[in-house]
Amino acid sequence: MTTLGTGVLRIRHWLRDHPLALDTALALAVLVAMIIGSFVHPGAPNGPTFDIRRPEASGVVLMVLGAMALIWRRRNPMAVLAATAGLTVVELVRSDPPAPVVMSTVIALYTVAARTDRPTTWRVGLLTMAALTAAAMFFGAAPWYSQQNFGVFAWTGMAGAVGDAVRSRRAFVDAIRERAERAERTRDEEARRRVAEERLRIARDLHDVVAHHIALVNVQAGVAAHVMDKRPDQAKEALAHVREASRSALNELRATVGLLRQSGDPEAPTEPAPGLAVLDELVDTVRRAGLPVEVACTDRRPPLPAAVDLAAYRVIQEALTNVRKHAGPGAKAEVSVVRVGATAEVTVIDNGSGGGVRNGDGGGHGLLGMRERVTALGGSLTAGPRYGGGFRVHAILPVKARTAEPKEPGAAGRTGENT
Repeated sequence: MTTLGTGVLRIRHWLRDHPLALDTALALAVLVAMIIGSFVHPGAPNGPTFDIRRPEASGVVLMVLGAMALIWRRRNPMAVLAATAGLTVVELVRSDPPAPVVMSTVIALYTVAARTDRPTTWRVGLLTMAALTAAAMFFGAAPWYSQQNFGVFAWTGMAGAVGDAVRSRRAFVDAIRERAERAERTRDEEARRRVAEERLRIARDLHDVVAHHIALVNVQAGVAAHVMDKRPDQAKEALAHVREASRSALNELRATVGLLRQSGDPEAPTEPAPGLAVLDELVDTVRRAGLPVEVACTDRRPPLPAAVDLAAYRVIQEALTNVRKHAGPGAKAEVSVVRVGATAEVTVIDNGSGGGVRNGDGGGHGLLGMRERVTALGGSLTAGPRYGGGFRVHAILPVKARTAEPKEPGAAGRTGENT
């Protein structure tokens, strides 16, 4: 059964790829049916009787011409219908009883109905039905109400109806297939968009972790090298800070990269992402690196949403890292987190002298990453030199985080602008 089904499926595919061969086979089958039908006498006393008459040569020619016309029914259905209808009218007028040339017209009318629209089917179908039925009634020897005349009317009408039904079903199936393909494309695009967003988020986290801790390591290593000979105790303390910062960097890198593991991997991280709850630890780390930091105000209750909490933490972390790297010697920083209505405002200021390096001309990604992270949540971020010296980073985050609208492609493009 499997072999038989496979063979039938192959034949169907081959016929679908070679429509002319299919139409030729159909024309041959219709010719055989017409020739067999021409041996039937419909007006016999005891009803239609087979093999009591012989088809005339002219009738055979008309049947052959009608069948040959069907070979081109897909290329020009209207012309084929006109040709077969004309041959049928000729046979109805000249012969009694006529040869069943009307079979070719039925197939041609079905093709027109299946390949055109409904108004065309109605117009052409009614015209064909009227012409053939009138020819059969007016030129046939049987009464106008005979079964043969109404048979011509019924067969042509059914051909048009069946063709229209097939066309409607094809259109319905095509519409369903198109909707399914469009839905599949939409799902693929949404999946690609989510993957891109997740990759960007992980890239931001990696940058924040690496930039912050490596900057601290660099500073402490420089201090240790500077005081190694004269103050070994202070050098040991600096190296301890290097070791602690390195351990913290490795832990955060392990947690971030662990997000890329398989869901069943036991090494995947289970600890929550950092937030304002560990702000004191971040500030202590920066202070131990030699940067005085004052937390002017922190408002952590009620707790912020997870995405907003993480974004606020990363903004403070990156801003303090920039202060440490670019503010120059003797700089101090001040951090504040304030809830204002439905927003949370995060501010990091310093009094350093190297703020011009942080305007984005240096080619770094710190300010870009901060602005992208804040914009993705529906907030805004401004960063620039302060009046009187120093630098200021100010982020406004909505308490209820939202994703930037798709119609705002500038979420990524605007990050490089200076505000």
